[in-house]
Amino acid sequence: MISTRAFCVAAFLAVATIATPALAQRESLAERVTRLEQQQSAGQGSVELVNQINALQSQVQQLQGQNEELKHQLEQLKQHARDQAIDTDSRLSKLEGKAPGAATPAAGAPTNNGQLQDIALGGNAAAVATPSNAAPPANVPPTPSAPPANPADEKAAYDQAFAALKDGRYAESAKMFQGYLAQYPNGDLAPNAYYWLGESYYVTQNYPISLDAFNKLLAQYPNSQKASAALLKVGYCQYELKQWDQAETTLNQVIAKYPGTQEANLAQGRLRALKMERR
Repeated sequence: MISTRAFCVAAFLAVATIATPALAQRESLAERVTRLEQQQSAGQGSVELVNQINALQSQVQQLQGQNEELKHQLEQLKQHARDQAIDTDSRLSKLEGKAPGAATPAAGAPTNNGQLQDIALGGNAAAVATPSNAAPPANVPPTPSAPPANPADEKAAYDQAFAALKDGRYAESAKMFQGYLAQYPNGDLAPNAYYWLGESYYVTQNYPISLDAFNKLLAQYPNSQKASAALLKVGYCQYELKQWDQAETTLNQVIAKYPGTQEANLAQGRLRALKMERR
């Protein structure tokens, strides 16, 4: 007969044998739940990371938009400053024909009904007007030898070219001044003709040709009454061509060589604009 102790041991072993798979199954389910929770947590972390990346991308796009807007505003401010400088120069150019000692008109008030005047007191280096018909590119004529000219014919040819310039017929004026210089290379009005030839190209934004004309005037007629204006316009042309260092040097030469003159004042104004452009 089996003892009570042996029976208990056998019963324990049977229960343990039955309970072990159930315990193992329960532990397996717990592990699965833990794994699923970990996966869910990892998935939520990925979603949060994606949301953060999207938010950062949105911020970057906003900053890029603001940067473009600021660049546009800066360009507008630069253009406004240039327009003001050109407008001021244009207003001052209308005062060119003012006789010594005459009263200075109010700012912007034209003289001689707004017509450009040619005098022997040296020219202003400002642009005359914004052209509607550009002068065709051409080389400034050389200075060949020529027989003595009739002063009356020379003056008539010059006046005809200057009248075209005053009327805003810049292309026609340039051709006429070129013709004058070809026919009267050593004429009394040749320095003025070189100056206004350069001016006719300057207002039509043909800056390299304009620069050549002004340089020829300075090289051939350094003591001309147009020399100060021509030197200033050399600086202006260099400025428009974005030759910053050359423009700065030339404008400072104007101030040093012609202190207290209108050209020196205009050079100072253009130097201020130059500093803004180079920022």
